Amino acid sequence: MASTTCCLSLLVLVALASVASAQLSSTFYDTSCPRALATIKSAVNAAVAKEARMGASLLRLHFHDCFVQGCDASILLAGNEQNDPPNLTLRGFDVIANIKAQVEAICKQTVSCADILAVAARDSVVALGGPSWSVPLGRRDSPKAASTSTVNQFLIPPTASLAELIKGYGDLGLNPTDMVALSGAHTIGQAHCPSYQDHIYNDTNINQAFATSLRASCPMTGGSNVMAPLDTATPTAFDNAYFKNLLSQKGLLHSDQELFNGGSTDNIVRNFASSPSAFSSAFVTAMVKMGNLSPLTGTQGQIRTTCSAANS
Repeated sequence: MASTTCCLSLLVLVALASVASAQLSSTFYDTSCPRALATIKSAVNAAVAKEARMGASLLRLHFHDCFVQGCDASILLAGNEQNDPPNLTLRGFDVIANIKAQVEAICKQTVSCADILAVAARDSVVALGGPSWSVPLGRRDSPKAASTSTVNQFLIPPTASLAELIKGYGDLGLNPTDMVALSGAHTIGQAHCPSYQDHIYNDTNINQAFATSLRASCPMTGGSNVMAPLDTATPTAFDNAYFKNLLSQKGLLHSDQELFNGGSTDNIVRNFASSPSAFSSAFVTAMVKMGNLSPLTGTQGQIRTTCSAANS
């Protein structure tokens, strides 16, 4: 019975994504808050100029929001999901809070935190040299966070196998090409030592010189304050170097290298490694699909005045 309920909930999630996406529009704020997008972009550019890693952090916030309970800004509610293990290293909340304050100053209770996350993710990619796209808008904010069990169910760990990755993304209506393209977000940002320890000490599908260099700073246990770039070639540039790294068995996470390990996604990785345009196109398509995951629209949810707390 539990399995049947789980499957039904996944079907409902995907169905809602299809229906709600039709209600989103890239021109949603053209009349109600025409300066919203420019305000968000300016703030993101300033934050990324100050610290390039922030671009990856803002993009990751959008991922973790959408994968759990849909793109409803529940990840921004103080405490709650933020205290669950997969989310403990999330950052950028202060940047989003600053953007929200700026937007509220020009359009009170008009632009949702969920939409700010979606636009900030796009603008972060662009700020680091990646592609741009029109972000469908009109999401509303959830008044409550997701449960710990939901967080753990939908956020895929860095130890995942290829089969687990394909299933996890597939459960959300994202196909293997979407999954590989979205994994390409690891062309920017850093990971903490505990997330790649097992890979560099115990896996065999890793370049040994690469593993040795990482072991110098990441011990077999502990090391929670140690970080390494997910893409050692161009860590602050949004490009296709991540996929070239995989061809050389230089994926930082176990789940990264699973994408190119003699399995069904090898040719997708090869294609993205050889064609920056193929990666960019697939990434944009997948980001729009991910951004359409079960958004609250119309009169559902609310427009929070502060992203970290539901309206009283």
